Amino acid sequence: MTYLIGASVPDEPAGQRFRALLNRPGILRMPGAHNGLAAHQARAAGFEALYLSGAAMSASMGLPDLGVITIEDVCFFIRQVARASGLPVLVDGDTGYGEALNVMHMVRCFEDAGAAAVHIEDQILPKKCGHLNDKRLASADDMAAKIAAAARARRHLHIIARTDAAASEGMDGAVARAEKYLAAGADAIFPEALTSAEMFREFARRVKAPLLANMTEFGRTPFFTADEFEAMGYRMVIWPVSSLRVAARAQRELYDVLRRDGSTQAMLPAMLTRAELYETIGYAEFESLDGSIAASVAP
Repeated sequence: MTYLIGASVPDEPAGQRFRALLNRPGILRMPGAHNGLAAHQARAAGFEALYLSGAAMSASMGLPDLGVITIEDVCFFIRQVARASGLPVLVDGDTGYGEALNVMHMVRCFEDAGAAAVHIEDQILPKKCGHLNDKRLASADDMAAKIAAAARARRHLHIIARTDAAASEGMDGAVARAEKYLAAGADAIFPEALTSAEMFREFARRVKAPLLANMTEFGRTPFFTADEFEAMGYRMVIWPVSSLRVAARAQRELYDVLRRDGSTQAMLPAMLTRAELYETIGYAEFESLDGSIAASVAP
């Protein structure tokens, strides 16, 4: 089904639909979807909300995750993921692209593009992936001012404050920051790069708010399942770059085979067929919206 136009377009604002999912029992599972095609596939797999990672967007553009992409770059991705899936999308807002006024501009742009929620982190630019070393933090007061600005600007967007403080300020510092961000208007907290089950449990015991867990591969967090995060006190979990990692490895293999063989024939078993791809993106449904287009038959 296409969610581009007509009766399939959701009526409620995306942020409101996101909150409704959070209000249900159980942990909200949000896989990363780095483009519209991935969004289609995630919805078809049964997910009800998606995540748009700054690292995945940057890598899709051939860039490192150092805060170099712009609000307009991100809106391009939001529009395709939200439009393709029709699902609420949580978006990585990095550091907010500046100070209070920039954060307010980001919030309105993201809402207009179709985002349901955003998380803003307490690093300073140039920022780093939360699982890398030597991150530099903004002051808690400066970050709280950004959260307050985001809350003032939003119409429906769900605002999540991410803190990277555990690595440099310990659990006490991360908890103190989280409490300050909640007081400034954050709806939920994202403690980044916790390194053990006990750290996740302690944070959940001490911070009385909806919490987001990040289950990224090859990082500082051990592997936990969604159910395990829920048992530790978390309401949301993301797998931010998984789809892009799998797709990128498959593409690398394709190019190696094509360079070696001068043919893609050996890769055919790994490919979606033309018919499967058309079904995924709703090709026939789009054609049916315009009576001047003859129905296509895949060879």
